[in-house]
Amino acid sequence: MSKVAILKCENYDRETVYEKIKQGLHLLGGLESFFQPSEKILLKPNLLASSLPDKCVTTHPAVFEAVARLMEECNFNAVYGDSPGFGNPEKVAANSGLKEVADRYDLPFANFSGGETADFPQGNFTKQFELTKAVRETDAILNLCKMKSHQLTRITGAVKNSLGLVHGINKGAMHAKYPDAISFSKMLVDLNLMIKPRLHIMDGIVAMEGNGPRSGKPKKMNVIIMSADPVAVDATFCRMVNLDPSLIPTVSFGESYGLGKWKVEDIEYLGNDPAEFLSKDFDIDRGPVKAENIAVASVFRSLALRKPYIKESDCVRCGVCVDACPVQGKALRFKDGDRSNPPLYDYKKCIRCYCCQEMCPEQAIDVKTPLLGRLFLYK
Repeated sequence: MSKVAILKCENYDRETVYEKIKQGLHLLGGLESFFQPSEKILLKPNLLASSLPDKCVTTHPAVFEAVARLMEECNFNAVYGDSPGFGNPEKVAANSGLKEVADRYDLPFANFSGGETADFPQGNFTKQFELTKAVRETDAILNLCKMKSHQLTRITGAVKNSLGLVHGINKGAMHAKYPDAISFSKMLVDLNLMIKPRLHIMDGIVAMEGNGPRSGKPKKMNVIIMSADPVAVDATFCRMVNLDPSLIPTVSFGESYGLGKWKVEDIEYLGNDPAEFLSKDFDIDRGPVKAENIAVASVFRSLALRKPYIKESDCVRCGVCVDACPVQGKALRFKDGDRSNPPLYDYKKCIRCYCCQEMCPEQAIDVKTPLLGRLFLYK
């Protein structure tokens, strides 16, 4: 039986968030039940990219501060960090409001400057990862994830947040190696089985819906979700937004691979009733996640498969999307190097990983499903 603490929290007032997280930890047995004073603990927030806290792209500083404060009160030795999809990690932490908190609590930024190969022979699907050195140099991980929608995996939650512990550009390589949602999710589950985060705290006070994980809209959900089980956390998130957890591959493979539990009968809820937070109008794709057959006939690809597209009126021609594309030879580029027009997609090369959409700083890339796809592939 997996225990999940649910705390109603309606704003980011620092003292309120602190008291709620303290209450949740008490329900789960306290920080002392997860960590030892002799250990170095890595606080791993979601730092996808530089963004102000009110945009809901990153873990909110108030949530980060509450955990930092509790770590200090327990005399735990903590560091923090993440490997963002784009930009210098420490600068992203500064722009997102976390560095100021970390400096006040004397939390050093962990070693995210280099990576190293880590074998995982017992992996169900993935046998090797390129992990940031911070993983080896710490003893335990506390996952501070954010409640967000995601174009590839439907949700960004507890399981997916661990991708930030894959070093730098290797995250793009993972997208290229595991191009569809099914294989990518299997990899994510194995990653969690390898690094074994001990505690997961989800910031859902204000979530992100729609064109997530960077270009969506803030959505008040008024909740903090906490558990040692990342699958149970993500399944709870799904239920709160009226999404069937069994359709989410990080959840379904998370249980079948032994990472955690998602069925209601296998979860003990503590604190508030999850039904209090049901949001049927949360903007998220509730259809089944499928392994898109990108090898179908080229004439059918553009007529049926989901694909990213650039909203030309919003594009500033910065080229971040081109840099983010993990495909060798690039699936989008500026025609003849001319930046007077937006980049152009070559959908024959596009693997539908949505790295371009995820990294766009101007919310200029969205995802659409052609009519044939809506009729036959994504029903």
